[in-house]
Amino acid sequence: MATESKTEVGSYFISNYPPFSQWSAEALDDVRAALHAPPLSPPGSSEPAPLGLYLHIPFCRKRCKFCYFRVYTDKRAEDVETYVSALAHEIELVSKLEVMGGRPFRFVYFGGGTPSFLSGKQLTKLVDRLRANINWDHAEEVTFECEPGTLSEPKVATLRELGVTRLSLGVENFSDAVLEENGRAHLSPEVYKAWDWIRAAGFPNVNIDLIAGMVGETWDNWKDCIKKTIALDPNSVTIYQMELPFNTVYSKDILGNQIETPVADWPLKRAWVKYAFDELAAAGYSVSSAYTMVKDKSKVNFSYRDNLWHGSDLLATGVASFGHASGVHYQNEPDWAGYVGRLEQGELPLYRGMKPTPHQLLVREMILQLKTGRLEVDYFRRKFGVDILEHWRSEFQQHADDELLSFNDREVTLTRKGLLRVDGMLPAFFEPEHRGVRYT
Repeated sequence: MATESKTEVGSYFISNYPPFSQWSAEALDDVRAALHAPPLSPPGSSEPAPLGLYLHIPFCRKRCKFCYFRVYTDKRAEDVETYVSALAHEIELVSKLEVMGGRPFRFVYFGGGTPSFLSGKQLTKLVDRLRANINWDHAEEVTFECEPGTLSEPKVATLRELGVTRLSLGVENFSDAVLEENGRAHLSPEVYKAWDWIRAAGFPNVNIDLIAGMVGETWDNWKDCIKKTIALDPNSVTIYQMELPFNTVYSKDILGNQIETPVADWPLKRAWVKYAFDELAAAGYSVSSAYTMVKDKSKVNFSYRDNLWHGSDLLATGVASFGHASGVHYQNEPDWAGYVGRLEQGELPLYRGMKPTPHQLLVREMILQLKTGRLEVDYFRRKFGVDILEHWRSEFQQHADDELLSFNDREVTLTRKGLLRVDGMLPAFFEPEHRGVRYT
C-alpha cells in the first residue's frame, strides 16, 4: 500500500465504494428493483441523475503481464461474432428497462480489453445493431480505448464516423524493451503510425495513457517517454502508477515462486509522476486529476469521469462490467459462458450487487472527487446534508499535518504530495469495517 515503500501484491487504485469484495449475489433483488423502476432523483435534486453507458470489449492481441481486467487473447472470429451478438442483445434488453426513463446518454465509453481489436467492419456492424435500440447523438462524450498496433487508417476514420469524440491511446511507454518485458502487444513505431492517422481524422480530444513503474523502467527512459509525449502534443495525458492486483501474471509469479517484486517502489513511482507533471506543466498543461494533465481545460471534456464521480447512473454492458443505477451497484457475469449463456436465455447477465447506504454513497462521491485534487464543502452539504469537515475533521487534520492537503470552511485542496498518493489517502475515510478487507 501507499504507506509502504515496496510495491506489494494487492489493489491500490480505488474506483468505487464499498469495496468490490463486499458485493454479493444476495443484493441482486435490489439491483433488479432499481433497473425495473423509473430512475431516482439524487438527494437535493428534482431531476434524475445523468445517464451513461459502458460497453466492455474484452479482446486483446496479448495479455499484458500487469493486466487485471477480464480479457481474452484466444478467441477466433466466430467467438468475436458470438460476443458482439450477445452484447447487442444485452443493449436491446437494457434499452427497455424502466430505469432508462427516457433519458439520453450523456456519455458513452467503449472500454476493454481492447475495443480497437475489432475490425472496422465489426465496429460498424456493432454500432448499427446498437443504434437499432439506442443512440448517443446527444452525448457530450463518446470515448474509445485503443491499442496502437490494432489501428489502421481506415479503422481510425471509421471510429470518427461512428461518433467517437475522445480517443484514448494506450501507449504506456516508448521503450520497445520495456513494452516487450511487460507483455505489451505493440511497439513504439506503431504509436507514431497510429498518431498520424488519429491527428488526420480530427478527433476533438485525444488522450495518451502512460504507466509509471513498468518493469524495466529507468529514470533516463522515463524522461525520454515524457519528452516524446509532449512532442506529440496530445489534448491530455493520463499517468497511472504501476500496481500489482492479485490476478496479474506478475502477481501470480511473485506469490507462487516467492520472488521479489520487480516493480519500482512507491516513492520512485511518485517521483516519476511528479517529474512528468512538472514537465507537462512547463509545456502548458494543467492538473485535471491525480492522474491526468490537460492542454486546454476549456476544450478537454472528461464527462465519463466527472459524471461518475458525482453520482451519475452508468448502465454497464459486456462481460464482467460494473454499473450503477439509482444508487445501487452491480456487476455482470464475469465469465464468458455465464455471460453469453444468460443472454441466450433472454435475461440480463447480472452476477452480484451492492445497495449502499446513504452514508456509503456520500463516502463514495467524496473519495472519488478527492482524486480531482479539490472538494467543495457546500456540494456535500447541499446533496447529503453533511458537513464533511466536521464529520471527518480528524482525518482531514491528519492529512493536513502530513502535508497532503489543506482545508478551510469552503474547500479541501490536495497538495502535489497528496495528489501523488491520493489512493493511499482514501481508506482513512472508509467505514471501519471496510478498512482492513480485501478491495477486489
